[in-house]
This record gives sequence, C-alpha cells and structure tokens, in this order.
Amino acid sequence: MALSSSSSAAAALLNGSGSISSSFAVSSWLYSDRRTLSLVPSTTVGRNPFVIVKKPSRAELKSSDSSAVPDLANTLIAPAGRIESTNDHEDYEKLARGMESASPLEIMDKAFQKFGNDIAIAFSGAEDVVLIEYAKLTGRPFRVFSLDTGRLNPETHQFFDTVEKHYGIRIEYTFPNAVEVQALVRTKGLFSFYEDGHQECCRIRKVRPLKRALKGLRAWITGQRKDQSPGTRAEIPVVQIDTSFEGIDGGKGSLVKWNPLANVKGQDIWNFLRAMNIPINSLHSQGYISIGCEPCTRPVLPGQHEREGRWWWEDAKAKECGLHNGNIKQEELSQHININGNGVAQHTNGSAPASDLFNSQKLVSFRRTGIENLARLQNREDPWLIVLYAPWCHFCQAMEGSYIELAEQLEGMGVKVGKFRADGDHKEFAKQKLQLVSFPTILFFPKHSSKPVKYPAETRDVDSLMAFANALR
Repeated sequence: MALSSSSSAAAALLNGSGSISSSFAVSSWLYSDRRTLSLVPSTTVGRNPFVIVKKPSRAELKSSDSSAVPDLANTLIAPAGRIESTNDHEDYEKLARGMESASPLEIMDKAFQKFGNDIAIAFSGAEDVVLIEYAKLTGRPFRVFSLDTGRLNPETHQFFDTVEKHYGIRIEYTFPNAVEVQALVRTKGLFSFYEDGHQECCRIRKVRPLKRALKGLRAWITGQRKDQSPGTRAEIPVVQIDTSFEGIDGGKGSLVKWNPLANVKGQDIWNFLRAMNIPINSLHSQGYISIGCEPCTRPVLPGQHEREGRWWWEDAKAKECGLHNGNIKQEELSQHININGNGVAQHTNGSAPASDLFNSQKLVSFRRTGIENLARLQNREDPWLIVLYAPWCHFCQAMEGSYIELAEQLEGMGVKVGKFRADGDHKEFAKQKLQLVSFPTILFFPKHSSKPVKYPAETRDVDSLMAFANALR
C-alpha cells in the first residue's frame, strides 16, 4: 500500500535526524483505507521544536496490510518538552464555558489534542458507542476501556465484540476484585441490592475497578448527558476536574473528565446512530434504553424516563451507581434551599416555592394530617386514589397529564383522587406508613378497608390506572 501525496509530503518534511525541518507538524493520523496524514501549521516557535515519540495506542486501529506502513500507526509527534496533557494551572471552568456550544466532535478532538494517549473513553456497552464513532472521526489514535462487572447481559458482551470488530480496536477491560466479590456474595447472597440498596454492590463491582483504571490516566471521556438522570446530571459541563477520582499524578485535581455529549438530547443521539449506521446493543430493540448490570436493568415503556429502567426499586433522585457521584451536590443544595414543614422546597431568599405538580380542581391536595387521618379510617364514605410524589422527580412529571385526565374520568364514578407530596420531612413517614419505595407511588384506599392497595406496575397511562381503580372500587 502506497502513501498518499499528503503522506509523501509529510515524509519529505522529516530529515535524516528525525527532526522536523519545516513550520508544519504532523498533528494526527487519519485512519482510512488510504492511511493519509493530516498536516497543520505548527504554533511552536523555534528550530526543531518537535521530536518523534514512539507511543503505541492501545486502541490502535488494525489493518490487513499494516506491513506497508509499519510504524505510522504507532508514531506520534509531540513537543520535546512537557506534553500538553497536564492539568497544571488550567482553568477548566473557563474552558467549559468556552465550549458550551461546541459540537461533540469538536470537544472530543480538543480532549485528544490535550491529552494524547493519557485519555480514554469509558464505554458502557449502550448508546455511548457514539463516543467511539466521534473518536474515529477525529482521525486521532484513541483508547477505550470498559468495566466488566461480572453481572452484564450476554447481549452486552456480544456487543463489545461487535464494536471491537467494527472499529478495529481492543477494549481495555477492567474487572472487580474477586476476593471482594466473593466476600459480598458469601455474606449477603447474590441479590442483596434488592434489600439494602445497590451502592455496596456497585462500589465493589464498578467504583473500585474504575478507580484502578483511572489511576493510569490523566483524563477520561464519558457519555453523560444533561437529560439522562433526574436530579444528578442536569448541570454537568462539557469538561471538568473530576472531584471523585484521581489520575496518574495523584491528588486532588489530577484527573479531568470530559462530557462531550452533555448538551445533546437522547433523541439526537439515536438520530446520529441511525444516520451513521453505527452498531447498537441488541437490548435496545427489546425496550432497554439505559443499560447496566442484568439484575438491575429492565426495559422501559413508552413515556417512561430512560433511567426508570435502572434500580427501579429505589428513589428516582438517587439513580447513580457511584461512577459519577460528583454530580450530586447535596451540600451546595442545602445552602440555597430550605424544606418547610410540608416538604415544599423554598429558596432562602424568600422567592416562590418550586413548581408543584398535579394542579387541578379535580384533585385534592393532602397535608400530613389529612393523609394520616385517611389512612386510619376503617370505613370511608368514598374510595380514594392517591399519588405520593415529589415535584423534582422526572417520572412524576412524566405522568402528570395522565393522572389529571384520570381524575377527570373518575369524577363521576364515585372515586376521589388526591395527591400527597412525600419528599422532604415526610419521606420517612411515607416509607413507614404508606409503602413508599420510590416516586411516584400510587395507592388506592378502598371504601371498607383501612389498608391501602399499592399500584404494582410501572405503566402509568390512563387506561392502566383506570383498570387498577375499576378492579378495586
């Protein structure tokens, strides 16, 4: 295979000593069938400011005719002094503001430019495969790593293999410590997370392995989006100092996190996947959107938020496994918001409360005393359908229209409809007395029974809720 004209031009710039005798520097290898080189003007002033550095990429693209160009895929051109991939004195908040409207491709290219082989893409085996496509489009060498927790779906493992073959890369897999996993399973069993939360299992199978992987890097790239998870990712920047993990240099501020998809909507991701004919995990065709470990992931239904398929038995606001816990700023939140006696978020400067949900004359809004009295009654004049909710919950927001419509339909059928805000100071009460596990929780209080019946399904359309009410009224 012969070099293209641009490749020949690049070779002509190299003198016998291996230095560059021109004001041009080879900045990236554009991998394609022609294996062309891209030339850009050098911004470095001075004679021979560059040296050739042999630094192989672990996700180096393979070629069936690699012997024709034996060393180009492993050769990078870098300044003779310190490489640019350093976090010293870098204002990443300013950089994030400057790139807020940049495209994912531009952000990815900037990340690779700054960190070279010291940055890697974190690939979960879901729609974040789009990051690998963008990496390929930059024309730069790149690395990809993934956490194999030992509890992934077979479809995810098959997808890993498909991605490796499609892009000609090798994913760097990281595994949990076998001794820690063995101790957890022997002590608590295989499914303890259903009883005491997912954090302990995730800490052993995901967080600690990630910590080990990141210790060999100076930066990493994630597929986080602002529209992905209620309460935790709404304000993520396109680039930031990672406050949860450390990089190769150790210490606070030694690791940078890039989020090129932060400002991209989920639908736009899928439009791009289809347009570029990018392979996807076969679980997506079965109703899965957000994909994690097999026991903790399930399909979602139309109208449900994508994260509702993850850890569905827990509070919707806390749906992070620990990899991105830096997104949760509880201490900062408490400085600006107080929770009043009814659990209503109110700003400390006296401004209006946060927007409420289910505002309709067809619904009765219960306070704590009212819901306690309703729960104590042995005989009620009318049956009640009550939703336990939190205004910040995306899942509650998603069902607002259907619940109000349901209230209108039930008005003449002898069933009263109400709501009770169960976050804040009332959350523990709701957990102990009203069967609250996550938001929203829907309860039917029968006419002649003190114990409410909990709606068991995740489908919250009008027809499903009406069938539930009709079966009990």
